[in-house]
Amino acid sequence: MLAYIVQRLIWLPVLLILISLVTFALGLYGPGDPVQVMMGLHTNPQIVEQVRQEYGFDQPFLVQYWNYITNALQGNFGYSLVKYQGQRVSDLIAKRLPITLQLNLVAILWSVPLGIALGIFAALKRKSWLDVFVRGVVILGISLPVIGLMPVLDFALSRKHELGALVIGPFLPPGGWRGIFAPHIIQPAFILGLGLLAVYTRQTRAAMIEVMSADYVRTARAKGLKEWMVVMRHALRNAWIPLITIIGFTLAGLFAGSFLVEQFYSIPGIGALAYESLLSKEYYVIMAFTLIAATVYVIINLIIDIAYAFVDPRIRYK
Repeated sequence: MLAYIVQRLIWLPVLLILISLVTFALGLYGPGDPVQVMMGLHTNPQIVEQVRQEYGFDQPFLVQYWNYITNALQGNFGYSLVKYQGQRVSDLIAKRLPITLQLNLVAILWSVPLGIALGIFAALKRKSWLDVFVRGVVILGISLPVIGLMPVLDFALSRKHELGALVIGPFLPPGGWRGIFAPHIIQPAFILGLGLLAVYTRQTRAAMIEVMSADYVRTARAKGLKEWMVVMRHALRNAWIPLITIIGFTLAGLFAGSFLVEQFYSIPGIGALAYESLLSKEYYVIMAFTLIAATVYVIINLIIDIAYAFVDPRIRYK
């Protein structure tokens, strides 16, 4: 097992170097000159060249890349060029990242356990009306676009319409951020978790249906074990392999893809920071966000591979 983990760890820095190299190249040679964006299109060319030399944009590519990576490893991702008036990118991220993590944590805590429980329930009640109902909810959750559901939910829960329906707004505020325990988090956490709930329910149901017909499950029942022991100890344990894959990559995608929800609900998280930086062409902020998101994906992929070896001992011997 140790040799397997070491082998996976050796590839980690190689992948991160390749990702950082591609990210830096896209940022440097992509559309929009960072200096022109910062200084404006009608600035004196001599001043533009002066600023280019000051920030090191006139140096060779490999020199710029080396300087950027060595500084990034020390927590220095550069400075804001346009919108945030010269603030350190690392300070901007450190301020906003905890907000995104808290929002995602609440979304995960309600959607993952409920999705797995519903998937098990639907598999045990296969072809019954309860299974049909759960599958209908899953299809609805996967099909509903998040960007279209947000304004609908916001109107339904936070606006008083002409019929004089009960106003739920005071209990479910439409936006803003007051901390993880404030009611403002309920709507965005629900929106973020809805898609996760549908994916986990569907995947758990499919995995459980497959393993429930396996020989070892029939043997466990023939031994006289209680049904809950058969389901939890034998069936669910062997259904974890496809679930681990889904859980890992959806968690990584949740971190990188929450910018729409944060922007709509005025949550000052790292997703909103990335959205604002894209609009204002914040060169260093966009690169830092891309590197962090890519690093999260790589690390979670490593954790998934190691978890495979723990769940299925056959993998570590291959």
